[in-house]
Amino acid sequence: MPRPQKRLAGTAGPDKKGLPGKRAKTEDAGEISAKVENSSLQKISASKDSVKKLSSYWLMKSEPESRLEKGVDVKFGIEDLKAQPKQTTCWDGVRNYQARNFLRAMKLEEAAFFYHSNCKEPGIAGLMKIVKEAYPDHTQFEKNNPHYDPSSKEDDPKWSMVDVQFVRMMKRFIPLAELKTYHQAHKATGGPLKNMTLFTRQRLSIQPLTQEEFDFILSLEEKEPS
Repeated sequence: MPRPQKRLAGTAGPDKKGLPGKRAKTEDAGEISAKVENSSLQKISASKDSVKKLSSYWLMKSEPESRLEKGVDVKFGIEDLKAQPKQTTCWDGVRNYQARNFLRAMKLEEAAFFYHSNCKEPGIAGLMKIVKEAYPDHTQFEKNNPHYDPSSKEDDPKWSMVDVQFVRMMKRFIPLAELKTYHQAHKATGGPLKNMTLFTRQRLSIQPLTQEEFDFILSLEEKEPS
């Protein structure tokens, strides 16, 4: 079934202004919206059972501006996600092993920021949630797809994807430049964004967030741009 292409490579490239990809599944976005508002979406427990859990919050990059890759437009912005049936789609095309492993670690209902990448103004555009856990990415087997991987076998697929669903737009767009300002300040003060993966592993298109990072970024919605 044809679906809009989206950028998603594990190596998003330096954020000269952005970069990601995706697709989706189904669920009631209204229920999670309220949870995200108070940043209580699946808090990481301190129990021993949850110590192994990497993250319950994510940042996922996608390109909102047209760019041809092997003749295919990989554009996929948050408005494209909103336009999908049930505002849901699969997040395909990830071809970096660490980013793939992050996809495989995701659980139902976990929250993710939709980050516009490789564009004029990169930054966080909205919120979505995971509505289907990792399963084989079909694009690895499609010869005409820019993300085709001839070394991957159907009985032993290399690449995975998840389904995501739109939750809401950010109350205001949070640009990369603003996040970078806080990151640099927090490195000196020990603030929430001091170790944010967006700046320590810039090329990853799928990135984990701590609850502290997630909550702080949500709080920026209520502040005037710095």
